[in-house]
Amino acid sequence: MDGGDARAAMNRMYGWTRHVYDATRKYYLLGRDAMIENLNVYPGMRVCEVGCGTARNLIKIARRWPGATLSGVDASDAMLVTARANLARAGLSGHIALAQGLAQDFAGGPYDRVVFSYALSIIPPWREALDHALDLLGPGGEVHIVDFGGMEGVPGPARAALFWWLALFGVHWKPEVVARLRALDSSTGTRLVRLSPHRGGYAYHAVLRKA
Repeated sequence: MDGGDARAAMNRMYGWTRHVYDATRKYYLLGRDAMIENLNVYPGMRVCEVGCGTARNLIKIARRWPGATLSGVDASDAMLVTARANLARAGLSGHIALAQGLAQDFAGGPYDRVVFSYALSIIPPWREALDHALDLLGPGGEVHIVDFGGMEGVPGPARAALFWWLALFGVHWKPEVVARLRALDSSTGTRLVRLSPHRGGYAYHAVLRKA
């Protein structure tokens, strides 16, 4: 899927669901607030969320960690319309920059933090997206990830049903992402400083730190 196809696909997916996204996703996109709490962002730091969606996380980051320079990128023009409206309602339009772009080639940097919140599970070129984020980090910068896990603690029938339902939206549990995080930790100057399950493996929180 090229850039134009990815953009069109995301616009189709979120053309109407963006209007109910935050109201519905709060019940199953678990661990986002815990990730934000652990960002440790200080005034002057630069933070970018990849796949920023409705800007829900960026607004919470701005309120929890004031003084940071925040930006977000999303493939969907439709989502960005909603995001800009949400920023305006929150009084943050002049404080958070939004741009349309793809996870594997968006511009900017160096960043102190790059955030993927339930994004890598829906991004087909997830490896390129992760590597690109690392390339855009400054020394000591971190990539923070929260995403669906293997759901080992979820009963079998419910686990199968949840995976089936997520797949309808192009979302998939990708154990290869976790394997990549561990490989980066062992083979490069990047350190995996956190890899912890959330809610019995329903989700996981990972932090990569660049040397």
